[in-house]
Amino acid sequence: MNEREMSSEIGKMSFEEALSALEAIVRQLETGKVKLDDAVEFYAKGMMLRRHCEEKLAAARSRIDKIAASPAGEAVGLTSVSME
Repeated sequence: MNEREMSSEIGKMSFEEALSALEAIVRQLETGKVKLDDAVEFYAKGMMLRRHCEEKLAAARSRIDKIAASPAGEAVGLTSVSME
């Protein structure tokens, strides 16, 4: 799979899917039984997954920041922002 295809595949993942894939890569690399070429590919994919997770978290943080609370503690002024 080339980098563009990998990026497209990762872009379709939810935060949870990407995090799970990243954890699987880390587990494989930690075994120390991965060939060097495979390890480099895993590392590249892991970096893309990490970046995707960070972007999803930033989007969620931004969405949360847009929620204003009333003096009674109720959510008001909720701005609908797409997570995609």
